[in-house]
Amino acid sequence: MDHPAGTRLKILYAIQGTGNGHLSRARDIIPLLQQKADLDILISGTQADVELPYPIKYRFKGLCFIFGKKGGIDVMDTFRKSNLKRLFREMKHLPVEEYGLVISDFEPVSAWACRMKHKPCIGLSHQAAVMSKKSPKPEKTDPVGKAILLNYAPVTHAYGFHFEAYENAIFTPVIRSQIRNAVPTDKKHFSVYLPAYDDKRIIKILGEIRNIEWQVFSKHARKEYREKNVHVRPIQNEAFVESLIHCSGILCGAGFETPAEALFLKKKLLVIPMKGQYEQQCNAAAIHKMGVPVLKSLKMKHLDTIKEWTQLPQKVSVHYPDQTEEILDMIIRIHGKEEQNEYIPLGYSIHSAKKLKEKSLGKILNHQKD
Repeated sequence: MDHPAGTRLKILYAIQGTGNGHLSRARDIIPLLQQKADLDILISGTQADVELPYPIKYRFKGLCFIFGKKGGIDVMDTFRKSNLKRLFREMKHLPVEEYGLVISDFEPVSAWACRMKHKPCIGLSHQAAVMSKKSPKPEKTDPVGKAILLNYAPVTHAYGFHFEAYENAIFTPVIRSQIRNAVPTDKKHFSVYLPAYDDKRIIKILGEIRNIEWQVFSKHARKEYREKNVHVRPIQNEAFVESLIHCSGILCGAGFETPAEALFLKKKLLVIPMKGQYEQQCNAAAIHKMGVPVLKSLKMKHLDTIKEWTQLPQKVSVHYPDQTEEILDMIIRIHGKEEQNEYIPLGYSIHSAKKLKEKSLGKILNHQKD
């Protein structure tokens, strides 16, 4: 789609609001897109604790998963808070046809609205990389979890972020500027972010390792408190970033952004993937191959393993160059001018080899290897 002389490309950037990682990445992507186009922002979902300091054009309930307190998704609460009629209404009335380019970070309303209206939708997400055939997978298959990832937010073409660049259209993580520009130190505390577990279980287990100060960022706490040697705090972006930058190590779920930032900062890392969450099982498989220890669950029987982890050194070297602007320039150059309407499942939509001959992508790939 060519744009008349003197007019700017109009972009809709749609972000998944379940969890904090998508919004954390968006904090660095949004100002770059604002420089290059007229940008509108869409957020759907209700589980994020990170706020965006930018005007939001569309806010939708969308289709989100509700964190439980025993290590997984609360299926019943997720079902109760799902409203398919409302979701269809949001899709139907979202005017995607008004935009020259729609970019979706695993956001279902925009993706399905584009599909309904035969509008191209470009995926730019971690999930795109997870579903690549070349990305690590867990030994135990999960057909239902895989089907959800494949069909949750269908796109015409996808570009992905992962812990390593497993293939051409997969890039290393977007490290937000707060982390990239930080000067990390070690103030002898350990940071904890396990949103799928309740505070009582976390305190019961970590409180047994008495020589450690644990700073727990809780999705279930409304106010700050201390119990034993465990300091529990409601999730607040600035406080969490500060804790992460100055910690000895971090115990967290097998999400993407937090482990990636920990690796970038050269922090000791231990992950516990959420139960029944295929994406996190894939992340755990990938990060385990890199040398990061993985626990199946947070239980008392794993206490000795956690204690040993706090005492032993851990060295995992990563190279995460700042290539976000180059990736966005490439997407705008390729997809801001073309109509590409063939919808294929996300796992098979990693960008075609023909388009990967684009010089700008070759430059990015070389940057990743330097």
